[in-house]
Amino acid sequence: MRTFHKAALTVLPLLALAGCGALQNDIDVALPTYSSELVVECYLEPGKLPSLAVTTSVPYLGVVLPQVPTDVTVTLTMPNGTLVPLAFSPNYRALVDTTGEKFHSHIGRDPLVARPGDVFKLDVRDTKGRQVTGTTTMMVPIPIDSVEYKFNDKTGPERKAYFLTNFRDPATPDDYYRLQLHKGDPAKGALLRTPESDISIQDRLLNGQALVVGTSYRFFAGDTVTATLYHTDAAYFRFRQSVRDARGANGNPFGQPSAIFSNVQGGIGIFTVLSGTRAMKILR
Repeated sequence: MRTFHKAALTVLPLLALAGCGALQNDIDVALPTYSSELVVECYLEPGKLPSLAVTTSVPYLGVVLPQVPTDVTVTLTMPNGTLVPLAFSPNYRALVDTTGEKFHSHIGRDPLVARPGDVFKLDVRDTKGRQVTGTTTMMVPIPIDSVEYKFNDKTGPERKAYFLTNFRDPATPDDYYRLQLHKGDPAKGALLRTPESDISIQDRLLNGQALVVGTSYRFFAGDTVTATLYHTDAAYFRFRQSVRDARGANGNPFGQPSAIFSNVQGGIGIFTVLSGTRAMKILR
């Protein structure tokens, strides 16, 4: 586990005392020396070209844009032991456009073939001697049993529907899920845009039972809604939760720095296989 440490910059609120005027106390704070690490995000998906984003971490008060190193070599080890190099081919346009395309720094040539239980290994290294490694296993896809919706009893622009996604959790304990709902036509790139709903679920209280996940009244007649259910491992679930907590703490002068959970060694980041199923419904 790695922790992003906020630089020690403290602002002391001063009370403006009646008759005393404004008080000010400027303090110069010596920032600690920071050692940059490799940051890796790799989400493998069956049937898609394997890709990942390699950047470097920066100090809390450093630059905002990702720093993409150009001297990194990436190798993916397949379940049968075959070594697959991923070429350095960054799609920088993804950092500034609005299509929803995900940024990658390295990408493979052939679509990934993956089956439940397959184990993949990742090796990322640069010319400075930094090396990041990781191992992940593809989870068994969990089918979506059905999707349904129901409109309220209002009319006009106030007539909206909630959406339900139904699936059954397996009898094995400690299952984790990510459920996304996208609005729009998938053939026109709707799945690349920000989802209407994106939640993480664990089966701690509902192990082996049927699960029904619903939304508020937010959809309209004519909407096309696509539900994507990812069966994930615990590491990916913890990573997403830690990123959410870190975002919540960022910019909060009273918040404590939040640790980013990683399942890679030698750096920061996540390496996982997204094992998903989909169901689509047009609201009438």
